[in-house]
Amino acid sequence: MNLLTLVLFAPLAGFLAVLLLPGGNPALIRRVTLSLSLAIFAASLGLAFGAPQAVDQPWIPSLHIRFHVQLDGLSLWLVLLSTFLTPIAVLVSWKHIDRRVKEYYAFLLLLEFGLAGVFVSMDLFLFYVFWEVSLVPMYFLMAILYLYTKAATFDYTELMQMLASGRLSLNPAEQLWLFLAFFFAFAIKVPLFPLHTWLPDAHVEAPTAGSVMLASVMLKMGTYGIVRFCLPMFPDAARRCADWIVALAIIGIVYGALVSMVQPNMKKLVAYSSVSHLGFVVLGTFSFTQAGLDGAVYQMLNHGISTGALFVLVGFLYERRHSLEIKDYGGVSTPAPWLSTVFLITTLASIGLPTLNNFVGEYLVLQGAAQANFRWAVFAALGVILSACYMLWMYQRAFYGETPETVRSHMHDLSGREWAAILPLLVMMVWMGVAAQTFLPRVSESTSVILKQTTVNVRFQVQAPGLRGRGLGEVANAR
Repeated sequence: MNLLTLVLFAPLAGFLAVLLLPGGNPALIRRVTLSLSLAIFAASLGLAFGAPQAVDQPWIPSLHIRFHVQLDGLSLWLVLLSTFLTPIAVLVSWKHIDRRVKEYYAFLLLLEFGLAGVFVSMDLFLFYVFWEVSLVPMYFLMAILYLYTKAATFDYTELMQMLASGRLSLNPAEQLWLFLAFFFAFAIKVPLFPLHTWLPDAHVEAPTAGSVMLASVMLKMGTYGIVRFCLPMFPDAARRCADWIVALAIIGIVYGALVSMVQPNMKKLVAYSSVSHLGFVVLGTFSFTQAGLDGAVYQMLNHGISTGALFVLVGFLYERRHSLEIKDYGGVSTPAPWLSTVFLITTLASIGLPTLNNFVGEYLVLQGAAQANFRWAVFAALGVILSACYMLWMYQRAFYGETPETVRSHMHDLSGREWAAILPLLVMMVWMGVAAQTFLPRVSESTSVILKQTTVNVRFQVQAPGLRGRGLGEVANAR
């Protein structure tokens, strides 16, 4: 068993182990889950420093289904994001979850297993199985089965080789329908405007750890799927649809920011900000530029860190005041100066202050968008300005001004457990902001391959029936 397989299946083993623990001892369950999640994270760090990891062996030979998992610069950091945030999710749930403790922590580990599996699967059927752990629209499976009937394989690597060599060709109608089936399944998960309406209510109802894992990792399943599958497998359709997808992304960027500005509820404000921030990811992806795609992937990671930290901090406030309404706060900086300082740093990271992580991702996305269409960058930049407005206004109302007695009596500064949960996120915000080259070279290796595959596959689609007579420039530059 190599390290990748160990990291992949350790959360599943942890899930089963926690289920076997006595339910009447929640303290033991918390300690065991924290220990397991920390051990998995420590093991996953070896993936970043060791040799490239891959496993490819038959799983269901009669259907040509393989257990094919592999790491590259696109999936590596998303796997590490999942393993990094799981112990933090355990810590922030320590006191807040006091009912059905065993089931809660067991399924947190099962979620980690599903998320890691999604990011490393290189067989479409295996990818579906891991996606199903987190639920998937059935029409997405239908699109995968249609591809299987055309190629007689689910293996992503083999499919890409067949597309590149011309052994598998999809006419424009097939490409378009398959692209739309994949894209909308992923876009719901992103969520892309106007498919976002489920997200704010989900965050409000979820416990803090649920919001952290949902915003930081689960939403990235959608953006990852778009980058990994939609672009290289259906390049012609992706380019033909780019204009209206970019339009939806920019609308989402501005709309999410404007709705965040009028939210009275902290969690809903942060949730709508996710709609805005993830619009940048989609914009960068469909710019079809190296800078834009690098920025999109980096922004996936940035959003996981900064928005995850915002949900952690909102959870800390809720544990003290038992309210998510901004009007129930005010003057928090007086009784809790360190909590206020940490919240301010996270707020500045979220709005893209230079030297903090979001700045790098947003800058690259806007650079790529400007290279593709300067107007896209102009409209998207409004989201950056608006994010400063709603985040700083929320911070001002909650943390400055006179401190009501109801706030003073409930508010205390960060505890040791809370420092342990939030400090790693703060370190990552600064590290990713000032040392982006720690991460970007590995990202660029993978995104450049995807861009090359997109161009190569378009070239062979030109030779396919139904595309003869169209110039390469007309296909590859359909925007």
